[in-house]
Amino acid sequence: MDLKTYILRRLLHTIPIIIGIATLIFFIFNIVGGDPALTLLGKYAKAKQIASLRHEMGLDKSLFLQYIDLLKSIFTFDFGKSWHTKQNIITSLKESGWISFTLSFPPFIISCALSIIIAMVSAFYRGQFLDKTLVLISIILMSISILSYILLFQWFFAFKLDWFEIAGYDKGFPNFISYILLPGIIIIFLSIGSDIRLYRTILLDEINQDYIRTARAKGLSEVSVLFKHVLKNAMIPIVTNLITQLPFLFLGSLLIENFFAIPGLGNFIVTAINTSDFPVIKAVTILSAIVFVLFNLLTDIIYTILDPRVKL
Repeated sequence: MDLKTYILRRLLHTIPIIIGIATLIFFIFNIVGGDPALTLLGKYAKAKQIASLRHEMGLDKSLFLQYIDLLKSIFTFDFGKSWHTKQNIITSLKESGWISFTLSFPPFIISCALSIIIAMVSAFYRGQFLDKTLVLISIILMSISILSYILLFQWFFAFKLDWFEIAGYDKGFPNFISYILLPGIIIIFLSIGSDIRLYRTILLDEINQDYIRTARAKGLSEVSVLFKHVLKNAMIPIVTNLITQLPFLFLGSLLIENFFAIPGLGNFIVTAINTSDFPVIKAVTILSAIVFVLFNLLTDIIYTILDPRVKL
């Protein structure tokens, strides 16, 4: 099967998946979730107020018509306006998603490079003092909660030392850089520990394979074996882990954006939840599902590039 045919078939297969997810979302919000108008106005609202708000939000339509509108929004990307801000949802998602991307992408690249390099060093010196020290540090980094990182780093680096901005965001370039430095460092600390442990395990599995012993028997240096053979053949599980993290570059970090007052997608979602802004929550849930499906397709395609033995 050629690549174009494979991609087309996979994209066609995603259609019933997305429709199924949309159906589940519709069932949760419109049937199980109760009346949004009553939720927004409170239990003491008058019937006339509830009826007026239901008409304004399009909730007085039949469930079938509301379901059709939801399916249309998937293919048109027209999710209407936010109940809370009265702004176009897709426009707000683009703006906040880009802010989340500028916050998450640099730490993602740095943590990827650092975790792979450190994992290779740890695997190279496996069982020795350096390996044990790196494993211990990675376990400690994994054990500290995100809230502890945020509070400690804000208090020490931003408040005490005054090295970074403690909160806020400036959309102009390069003004926003000073605001994303500290949360970016926290993101690196959050991800690097678990990545080192995972990549070290993957590399050690490859090191124990027969072809590695053959390469060493041919007289290749340990560094050459590690870079030319071990890392190359370990890239599939590493790439899988990296690509599964990519959607979160756009979805943002709920706690970090909230604590640092960064108007990214994570903060946007928290605000939508707190204000019962159901159209925004529906849109984010559906778009998140689409993004994850597309990145899974990208993963399969990259497999064939990294390893010709993988069949489409």
